[in-house]
Amino acid sequence: MTSTEASATADKIAAWFRGRLPEGWTASEVVVDRDEITVVVDLPTSAAHSDGSTQTAEQSATGISADVAAEELAGRISRFREETRSTRVSSAREAERRFERKVAWGVTDGTTKHLFTTIAVPVMTRLRQPERMVLDTLVEAGVARSRAHALAWCVDLVGKHSAEWLGELRQAMTAVERVRAAGPGGDAS
Repeated sequence: MTSTEASATADKIAAWFRGRLPEGWTASEVVVDRDEITVVVDLPTSAAHSDGSTQTAEQSATGISADVAAEELAGRISRFREETRSTRVSSAREAERRFERKVAWGVTDGTTKHLFTTIAVPVMTRLRQPERMVLDTLVEAGVARSRAHALAWCVDLVGKHSAEWLGELRQAMTAVERVRAAGPGGDAS
């Protein structure tokens, strides 16, 4: 699948989720790869309190310590996860049949993103000794639990520090695919 086709597929999947999610849910992010769809839903901003009043996360965080605010957020995330489980499972099953990918869920409060269960896909790779030594060093230093975890850590680090460059690379790949499609033997649709 070309990156243009992948982008079109991702757009269709995101549109499907926008139409499928229950009223009041907003998907701030729908990320699609070959194996998985990750849907990140905006966490409702007001929390009901035992006295029936509501207040925003910002209001409830005012005047309290960061630790207390973090625990309140953790509680809101936990409540959302439990209260929406059957709805999320139902939507995920339908999407998995339709798009032939697993579905993972998460929430965000605008500043923090918390992902629920996601899948780990084995990646086949052949590493030479110098690369294996890098991974082993990360394991021995306690940065990673295993070579697989160390490799994931490295990929995450590169992704964070080169996001702009990776975005430019993806745009360039899309342009190359358009030129290829317009050329002889291409599918200039």
